[in-house]
Amino acid sequence: MQSFHRAKPYILVILLQCASGVLNIIIKDALNDGMSQHVLVVYRMAIASVVIAPFAFVLERNSRPKMTLPIFAKIMLLSLFEPVAFHNLFYSGMKHTSANFSAAIFNIVPAITFILAWTLRLEKVKITKLSSQAKIIGTIVTIGGTMLMTFVKGKHLNFPWTNGQHLHQATAIAGTNDKGHFGEGAAMIVSACFIGSAFLILQAFTLKSYPVKLSLTALQCMMGMVESTVLAFAVEQGKTSVWCIQKQRSNIVAVLYGGLYSGVAYYIMALIAKIRGPVFVSASNPLSMIVTTIIGSSFLHEQLYLGRVLGATVIVIGLYLVLWGKSKDQPQQQATETNKVAPNQETTTTRLNDNIDNTDIENATACQETTTKNGSNIGGAHDHAFVVVERTREG
Repeated sequence: MQSFHRAKPYILVILLQCASGVLNIIIKDALNDGMSQHVLVVYRMAIASVVIAPFAFVLERNSRPKMTLPIFAKIMLLSLFEPVAFHNLFYSGMKHTSANFSAAIFNIVPAITFILAWTLRLEKVKITKLSSQAKIIGTIVTIGGTMLMTFVKGKHLNFPWTNGQHLHQATAIAGTNDKGHFGEGAAMIVSACFIGSAFLILQAFTLKSYPVKLSLTALQCMMGMVESTVLAFAVEQGKTSVWCIQKQRSNIVAVLYGGLYSGVAYYIMALIAKIRGPVFVSASNPLSMIVTTIIGSSFLHEQLYLGRVLGATVIVIGLYLVLWGKSKDQPQQQATETNKVAPNQETTTTRLNDNIDNTDIENATACQETTTKNGSNIGGAHDHAFVVVERTREG
């Protein structure tokens, strides 16, 4: 049992990333069959809301703070960022590119989050510190890998498990993608990553005023469903047939699997982050890219090129540099937050013998990785906000 307990986070993270890779393939297959990416977001958020809302209502009914207009406005803005803008852009980009390309580019999210946080003075950077140097160099390397994947194609690579059987079909599919604005699709995916990074920063602020993760996610999914519906009706004007998902089995599977994944993956990511920390989850994201590449080349006959493989490798190297720097900063940040106790006050941990019940001690770690990845990612390489709360009492 002790061995299983130690191996538990590794087992969960492997299952999570494998499920994420399968999700990428299922969504790409549905998009190839002609499903509207805008309708897919609506149905997926509807399923996710049904999955998450009951747990949020039951488990957080006593800890949920009062809803105010500023908090409601923040949640509306959150849902507009993700799932609405993020998923619609990401799926639109995937439609013009490939599942393995999308999964590889998604690994730049931590680097973009670092850039935005540094620009907004939310991230402290000291050039003399090794951790800050690692984050800066990792960000530069990640950007270079993205450019390499986008602009350098290189030689076509054959996989042992394909045996060249689908070369003609793969070439036809790749040619369609290139003619169908591959560069435009890549730009959409990168834009989605910027939006996902901005979402993480806004989410950190929202969790401080509304620190109930399940309820926040449920509200975000429900509002995202409404906003995505408005967008879908605006984009798909007069196309009532796009709302019928019974035409293709892949469409139904994408909606159901995507919605269920959003609910289950959220709980698993929170559980893993509580045991091993958020960097552990983000560091495992390249596994999803590998699974996507293997399944995509086998079942969707997606081609891989030398330049894009090298670019993906460079992105992963940059990702681990950024995450290593973040992991070195987190113990210092947590110690700083813990030591911030007001004068003439003392924590309840020193007053347990003074008729204070143990339940008054709250050590809450609020962490979120999205989604969206909910996402299709697509969950993934999200940074996490830590909020350490200590109930204090006048001395």
